[in-house]
Amino acid sequence: MMNKKLISSILLASSVLVSSAVFADQAKGLNVLLTATERQAQMMAMVLSVQTMKKHGKEVNMLLCGSAGDLALSSTKTDAMKPPGKSPTQLLMALLKMGASVEVCPLYLPSVGKSKDDLIEGITIASPPVVAGRLLDTDYTNLSY
Repeated sequence: MMNKKLISSILLASSVLVSSAVFADQAKGLNVLLTATERQAQMMAMVLSVQTMKKHGKEVNMLLCGSAGDLALSSTKTDAMKPPGKSPTQLLMALLKMGASVEVCPLYLPSVGKSKDDLIEGITIASPPVVAGRLLDTDYTNLSY
């Protein structure tokens, strides 16, 4: 019968190899397309994006379109949600500080009578050919909310 220490060592080595393989197959990051009007959906997009950068060290490219474009405006303030006791706006600001690329749909600003001067610092207007290229890049996972 095998020694318990040997079995434990084999199991530990196997788990290390399996977890290494899982992380080796991870994408470079996320392309997040956010159009949802619901704050919970907006919050989930922000939470997953923060975790992608903070816990996994991956890149995040976020595109805000439609009603979600309101999050890009410096005048927009959103209420904190439980958990984590933060708002979508607060997590968006955290993403910008962590180096995420955040863009607003080029149709959004003219549609709501705003200009690039109304955007939060660090948020830019998206270029459709660049966004299309990101979405086609198989090294990234696309999420849509």
